[in-house]
Amino acid sequence: MQDLQNSANSASATDLEIISFYLGDQIFSVNIMSVREIRGWAPVTPLAHSPKHVLGVINLRGTVIPVIDMALRLGLDAIVPTERSAIIVAEIRDQLVGLLVENVSDMITVSTNQMQAVPEVGATAVQLMTTAIIALEKQMISHLDLDIVLHEITDLAA
Repeated sequence: MQDLQNSANSASATDLEIISFYLGDQIFSVNIMSVREIRGWAPVTPLAHSPKHVLGVINLRGTVIPVIDMALRLGLDAIVPTERSAIIVAEIRDQLVGLLVENVSDMITVSTNQMQAVPEVGATAVQLMTTAIIALEKQMISHLDLDIVLHEITDLAA
C-alpha cells in the first residue's frame, strides 16, 4: 500500500490517481488517496438493523470495520462475492470502511481535463454520488465521492 501512496504523491497537480473497479458491467473509481489497502473477499459478521447495503463487519488486524456492498449502495443489484471480489479498505473522515466490489480493475493516473461533468438527466443516487465522468479510449468511468457515498456511516461515527 505504501507504493500506492508514493506513486500518488509523485503525480502532478493536474493529475489524479484513481483505483477503478467493476460493479456489474459498469466501471467506477475512487481517489487513491482514500484507499488504505485492497483485500480479497472475506465473510462478514452481519449487524442487526443496519441498512441493506451494510453487509456487516470484519476484523482488520484488531480494528472492526463496516463492509458496504457498493453495488447496493449505488442502487444496482447486490454483489454475489466470488474469488475475484475485493474489499477496498478506504479511510473517510478518519474512519476505515470496507467497500465490496466485484473486482478491482486498474490503478490509473488521469488528467483533470479528462474529467467531465456528470450529465444532468435526473437526480438519481448515482448522479449525486458521482463527481465526474472520466472518458478514456475504451471505457467510461464514473468517479465517486466517498464522503457522499458513505455519509450516513461517517456521520454516525462523528
